[in-house]
Amino acid sequence: MKATGCMFDFSGTVFRIEPCGNWLRGTLEAAGIDAPDDEIAHWAAQLERSGAQPGGTPTAWQPETADPDWARRDLSAELHRRAYTARSRAIGLPWDVHDLLYDRHMAPAAWQPYPDAAEVLAELRARGVRVAVVSNIGWDPRPVFAAHGLGHLVDTFVLSFEVGRQKPDPAIFLAACETLGLSPRETVMVGDDRRADGGAAVLGCPVHFVDHLPADRRPDGLRGVLDLLV
Repeated sequence: MKATGCMFDFSGTVFRIEPCGNWLRGTLEAAGIDAPDDEIAHWAAQLERSGAQPGGTPTAWQPETADPDWARRDLSAELHRRAYTARSRAIGLPWDVHDLLYDRHMAPAAWQPYPDAAEVLAELRARGVRVAVVSNIGWDPRPVFAAHGLGHLVDTFVLSFEVGRQKPDPAIFLAACETLGLSPRETVMVGDDRRADGGAAVLGCPVHFVDHLPADRRPDGLRGVLDLLV
């Protein structure tokens, strides 16, 4: 039996954050700070390595001064901001732009949908498939979807900081299924994180994984989910 509902992760699945160098350069320019390209490139690499960019390349590196609340960062807006700004501070970034960096990553212009996102979401809508975005996140991505013309293609958003549960806790997936009015076995989970998004399988949800890559390097990773749905 093919599924009739679909849950999508946000970052690394439907959208990808801008390159870390652009993130830092744009923040410095907005703050009126002039820095040479080589210095920006150096510190952008440090930010990326430390995992200081929300939605950026996954990293296993743990700075000694990392926020102890890192594992709980997606449970509240306050924890999320504090955890990520702690990472930029931990690397010794020479400019006091930690909160500005954090603010920039929430701007719709900082995000790019994957090339096939609009096509896949539109096809699901045409088939009558109900869609939820299920994300571990500390802020509201609805404006990002709206700004890129995808908001009307999502039926509901189930966000960790709003519901107080984070993936891979089965409770967050169950909440999304209930909001869609479907059973877990009727609802596919699509995500890039084998551990976090794979938690849906505990409930019996089919799971479709995509690679967390820059948008221009993953042109059609989402299309495979269409074969799993009515």
